Amino acid sequence: MTEMKPVTEATAVKAPVLPDAQTVTDVKHWTESLFSFRVTRPASLRFRSGEFVMIGLLGDNGKPLLRAYSIASPSWDEELEFYSIKVQDGPLTSKLQHIKPGDQIILRPKPVGTLVHDALLPGKRLWFFATGTGFAPFASLLREPQTYEDYDEVIITHTCREVAELEYGKQLIENIRQDELLTELIGEGFADKIRYYPTTTREQSPKMGRITNLLKDGTVFADLGIEGGIKPETDRAMVCGSLAFNLDIKEILEEFGLREGANSEPKEFVIEKAFVG
Repeated sequence: MTEMKPVTEATAVKAPVLPDAQTVTDVKHWTESLFSFRVTRPASLRFRSGEFVMIGLLGDNGKPLLRAYSIASPSWDEELEFYSIKVQDGPLTSKLQHIKPGDQIILRPKPVGTLVHDALLPGKRLWFFATGTGFAPFASLLREPQTYEDYDEVIITHTCREVAELEYGKQLIENIRQDELLTELIGEGFADKIRYYPTTTREQSPKMGRITNLLKDGTVFADLGIEGGIKPETDRAMVCGSLAFNLDIKEILEEFGLREGANSEPKEFVIEKAFVG
């Protein structure tokens, strides 16, 4: 006779039920429309900070429903972090927003993307331009040692409609400044290179306005004490936001004399074309 053993938390291990399954380890809801989550990392996955992967769930038809998501955690992290919008009638996020620790998601372990250091020529000042959940790849790069080895100054601009939508980025930067592990990895004083420039477009905050307008009228440079604006000799930039935002920033950067680069041909700025939030 086979001995019947009671099932306990220690013995009840979920078998993978999805293709390329990874297990959710943590979920945090920031607003009614924004959340972040962490999942296990495949042992074979190697990626460059700033890249994205395809993640998702099974659709109603039983087939994988996948979207491109920037990895918000740095390349050295043991887990993978993602930052997402919630679209109530969205095919994927209407379901994804309800995940909880212990659930599984599909993660295709083939990272790609243009928001990587290899796609930029050497420079002295690095600009990160983000709107909404476009902050995600920069959450990775802000915790990447190479960012501070390559640049003397790192400026992260983040534009959202309301103050609460800035909280993910605000808390992340505060944590970076106090992170003993990062200090050990990168060196004392590395966080002094970070200059955080958040703005809102709808709710009142210390700095109102679209970053595109604040660049065009010179407000950003006046606020940060930067003379002469953005210079192709010293400044490099990465851009992640809506399609309209990306095109507007691209035009502004080109007016300053910067050229768009790629992995195969590094230049002065790059844009993440696969961003979907």
